Order: sequence, then structure tokens, then C-alpha cells
Amino acid sequence: MARRGSIPRPRLAPERLLERRICVCVGSGGVGKTTISAALGLGLAAGGGRVAVVTIDPANRLANALGVAKLGDEPHLVDTGALEIRGELVQGELWAMTLDVKRTFDRLVARLAPDERAREEVLANRIYREISSAVAGSQEVSALARLYELEREGGFDVIVLDTPPSRNALDFLDAPGRLQRFLEGRALGMFLAPAGMTSRLLGRPAGLLFSFFSRATGVDMVAELSVFFRSLGGMLDGVHERAVGVGALLRDPASSTFLIVSSPERAGVDEAIFLAQRLRDAAMERGGLVVNRVHLGGLHGHTVQEVHELLSPELGEALAARVAGNLADFDVLARRDAEGVARLARAIEEPSPVLIPHLDAEVEDLPGLARVAELMLEPRATRQR
Repeated sequence: MARRGSIPRPRLAPERLLERRICVCVGSGGVGKTTISAALGLGLAAGGGRVAVVTIDPANRLANALGVAKLGDEPHLVDTGALEIRGELVQGELWAMTLDVKRTFDRLVARLAPDERAREEVLANRIYREISSAVAGSQEVSALARLYELEREGGFDVIVLDTPPSRNALDFLDAPGRLQRFLEGRALGMFLAPAGMTSRLLGRPAGLLFSFFSRATGVDMVAELSVFFRSLGGMLDGVHERAVGVGALLRDPASSTFLIVSSPERAGVDEAIFLAQRLRDAAMERGGLVVNRVHLGGLHGHTVQEVHELLSPELGEALAARVAGNLADFDVLARRDAEGVARLARAIEEPSPVLIPHLDAEVEDLPGLARVAELMLEPRATRQR
């Protein structure tokens, strides 16, 4: 049955991505971003690259898809065994890890502390223990620190970063600037002052509040804050260097690119449009758009009657009628998805979105990821022409 009005199927060029050291996958929750990140890493490794996939998604989806019981804070080599992509064995190495916020902060403190005493003061401080694991933004800042470490160590050709859902991903994009402003701001200078001076600077209302808190809990909050920030003082140059370095790295189109992952549904499209604008405002390079779980079948431009007539000689009248009816139902989803893709492509001026079909089953293993990689990346033969 010939197709009418089918949607073009562009793919990403691996060479372009392999020219960058960082590929950040961003998008809203529920669009399959972790799967796309893992499949991208596998596809880039297939041609011989040494690729690391890093997730800061707390769920265990990446480990499950890669056939690993649990991913930790250190890169783990994935056993691709005899896995083939388009009939060729995977030639390179695929590594994967999940960000551990607390361990990343601890490692940063250990690396930047001027001496053992300063290191122990920070690690034992109650304020630090809260900031390094629970405070909003700590995840993004620690991701930047880990990204900085991995990039500077130079052990990978490409690092694929799977970010949290888009609004948090935007926090990730803003984190270098926020950290820089904090390090250069007056608030930090206030807490670097002696505890008594800090109390006076905070003013009477805040002083009374901290005094009440101290009596109720036995914790001298002002003293804890002052000790924490004074201990941190010897490390600020190193933290500042990382904030500036990662910010520059992410904005350098020769080093980093951002891949927007969406679905064809309205919510996913709206988030992708919003995110594309923020990337543009932040001067970040957009390396492509992947629309996942797109219904591509249906009637392919034929009428139900035409499909029925085409199938009747082979299937018989009754079965052909049922098949044509099912295809008509599926065609509703296909047309809806085509409209969503077209709206997104127009809004962000992306002429060649990469479409990943809606698959019959969830991607839960390496062969499934290999299939997604085939759908997402240009085949080697095409690239050689």
C-alpha cells in the first residue's frame, strides 16, 4: 500500500555530535529523555567512540535499560558483548553513571580544601550536610562540578548528560551564573565575618529568630553558618573557577551542544518550545530536536474504503473491514502527532526534527536501545555517500 503524505524521517549525524565533548539532553518529564540519552550514547559508541552517559534522574531507568543492577557515582563500563547496530558490532566503549549529590560535594570539598582541618570542618558542619544533599539547586551545582571533573580528566570522547525534567534543566543551565553571583555577592561576605558581626549585620529580627532556634534545638545557627562559610572561604577560588569554567564550556558551540527531547503531545511540545527559547536566550547551541513516541502509521493518506478494497483479496471481506477500521483509529493518533510535530518544528525553527516511532513495548534492555539508536542516528553507509 503506497503512502501518501508521510512524514520525512531525518536522523542525527554522529560526526557532528562527536565533534563536541558535551551533549546535554533536555526536555520535560515523561517524554523518554533517559532512554534517548542512553540510546544516543550507545549509538555514538558503536562507531568506536568512548562515551559516558551521566544521569541526574533519581530513578533507576538508565541502569535497567543498560542491564546493570545499580549505577553509582563512578563511571561503569557497560558490557555490550556481541551487541550489533545495523549488523555491526559495537566498536567503542559505553560507560554510565548516576550522579550522587552528596558524594560529588564531598569529593569537591576534599579536592579544594587547603588542608585537612578545613576539610574536616566543612564535612562535619551541619549546614554543609543539609546543603550538600537537600537544598534546592544542590543537584544542579553538583552536576556541574561532576561534569567539570569528567571533562577535565579527558577520559571520554563525548559525555552525554541526561538532565531532570525541563524546569529543573533550566535551573541546571542557570546554575553557573547563580553560583558565580553568590560567590561575588555581599551575602557571602556577611557570613565570612565573625559570628558577632554576622548577628549585627543580620539585624534584630533575624537575631531574635536565630536565638529562639538556638534555645529550642541547641544549635547555634549563626555560629554554624559562620564556621561553615569561613571554612569554605579557602575553597572559594576553586569553586569560582569551576563555575566560570563550566559556564564557558556550556556556551562554547565547539565544545557543547544541547539536544531537545520532546513528545508530540501538547504538554511536551509546549515545554520544548519554552526550553528552546531559554537555550536561545542563554546562548547555548541547539544540536537537534528529537520527538519521541510518534505514531507514524494509520491509513497513510488512503480512505478506509480504499484500504478495505486493497486488503480484501488477501484477507477476505470481514477481516479486511476490521483491519481498515483499526487503521482508521490509529490514523487519528498519527494525524494528531503530525500536527504536534509540525507546530513544534515551526515554533523553534527546526526544519529537520528526528522522529522516533511509538514502539510496541517499553525499551528495557540493550537491544531495545540499539533499535532506538538506529532510528535516531544516520547509518554509516549514508554518511559515507
